[in-house]
Amino acid sequence: MSNHNFKSGDQLSQRSILVWRIVQTLVWLTGIFILFNLIFYPTMGLHLFWNVLIPIAPALFVVAVGLWRNVCPLSTIALFPRHMGISKRKKLTEAQTGKLSLIAVIALLMILPMRHVIFDENGLATAILLMSLGSISVIAGTLFEWKSAWCSGLCPVYPVEKLYGINNRWSLPNAHCDKCYRCVTPCPDTTSGVSPLQSNKIIYQKITGLLMVGGFPGFIWGWYQVPNYPGITGIGQLISIYMPPLIGLTVTLALFLILRSFFKEKILTAIFSAAAVSCYYWFRLPALLGFGTIPGNGMLIDLTGILPVWSMEAAVFASTLFFFWWIVFSKQNKISWAIRPAYADKENRSQIISGYQQKTKAMKASF
Repeated sequence: MSNHNFKSGDQLSQRSILVWRIVQTLVWLTGIFILFNLIFYPTMGLHLFWNVLIPIAPALFVVAVGLWRNVCPLSTIALFPRHMGISKRKKLTEAQTGKLSLIAVIALLMILPMRHVIFDENGLATAILLMSLGSISVIAGTLFEWKSAWCSGLCPVYPVEKLYGINNRWSLPNAHCDKCYRCVTPCPDTTSGVSPLQSNKIIYQKITGLLMVGGFPGFIWGWYQVPNYPGITGIGQLISIYMPPLIGLTVTLALFLILRSFFKEKILTAIFSAAAVSCYYWFRLPALLGFGTIPGNGMLIDLTGILPVWSMEAAVFASTLFFFWWIVFSKQNKISWAIRPAYADKENRSQIISGYQQKTKAMKASF
């Protein structure tokens, strides 16, 4: 849906809100179904979560991050207290928001390597991880205003959304916020051309942006150099799962810092964003179809007896071309992820002015 079909401040109809609530509920129930399987049928749960849901997410962030922001199950439960009117609605300062974003990046970089020893093989552990994140999101939504503490703060997926969603094409209606209370400035959902390095006034924001833009491509590459283990056996094993991703992060971050002296930051951000998502699918697509470097690891369906090896090479090459075209070479769109609803304070001022005008007219009429 094009940004030209809606204007900032447009309100959703009751019917549209109902449709979005139904979709949000269905996606949330899907999450509950996966969680149930992770606990009671771990093989199925792990398959659904790591081999079905997660591989879809990066591509969705690239082409329609606003859609995910509207229907994310954790977002739905994080904002439930606010919708129910029981949130304390505390405001976060810009520095506090920056700290939360940095914590989110650190959490992301800490959690992902643990997949190799725990989460990829242990359904209950993955369920506990998701329930812990869900609990944190509800607490954040209960204490703080709208999306400030979780969706645009502590959520470990949020930094990836900002990295991959830099060349958005569709600006969807905001299915959560009926009015804009300026909970985050700038708002990632409704600010055009948002990127990890856009807000760099605070040191925490600078670090967060550099880690994601410069370091994440190398981190992904390093992550795929580590095999899965049946469990944690010692400190040496933990070092072995964290070392390759962190070395990769360091190398590409250093490269980004060097290149930033010669090229515009905007084009470098686009290149490194495309490199990160392309690297993910370069390894993930073959693994999903049984052609991974580790047989059976991360496989959705085994097509090795049906498809020739060269087809996987063609597929990953095509995906890389697509992401670089979409993010780097196509027209850079300054389109926000979602439509900004009317500002709450402006609406209140309009009501006050309107009320004052009505009183003035009534007083004049009485004379």
